[in-house]
Amino acid sequence: MAALAGLSSSYPPPFLTTMINYSKIEFLISAFAIKQLPEPHFPKIAFAGRSNVGKSSLINKLVNQKKLVKVSSRPGKTQSLNFFMVNQSCYLVDLPGYGFAKVPQKLKGLWQDLITDYIEQRQSLRCVVVILDIRHPLKELDFSLISWLREIGVPALPVYTKLDKIARGQRHKHAAALDAGLSIGPEERLLFSAKTGEGKEELAARLEAYLK
Repeated sequence: MAALAGLSSSYPPPFLTTMINYSKIEFLISAFAIKQLPEPHFPKIAFAGRSNVGKSSLINKLVNQKKLVKVSSRPGKTQSLNFFMVNQSCYLVDLPGYGFAKVPQKLKGLWQDLITDYIEQRQSLRCVVVILDIRHPLKELDFSLISWLREIGVPALPVYTKLDKIARGQRHKHAAALDAGLSIGPEERLLFSAKTGEGKEELAARLEAYLK
């Protein structure tokens, strides 16, 4: 994999007082085609990641709810762009997971086209949160997604999740390996655990910086 330029050019200040009221959040629409997207009146934060990486759990933890985003034991279940309205001020967009081998190739292509079209249009899209499992080496699809976002000028925030599933003494080693693969510094990503909530406040603050 070629070296990836750092993400610092679009990186916001890391710690800000969070004003987003996630208690006022509701499901808006599942879009299976670009023509179904809601009007771009509000800024958007999108969440992307490989199938079964813990994307739904991360979003639920961020907004202090257990079942807002359905968590499935079957990877590849999410097949649409799912929009959630937060406090009548912004959208959170749950993108379909990618990279699950058992999904039919034709369906993979449809998902890829939908995600690509949405991000390339990127009306009011402020940031794509790219979720990676800290336990595993960098995957080609994750690298390619972040590289592509950089190329088209869309800010990306890598989040290394499932922090609770590795020993505390191994965190730095695993995070440093992902940092090296993405050619970024520790200040350009964050660590997260949907189980313990570690990293939740920092994630909320960074997203607010993008929304501002």
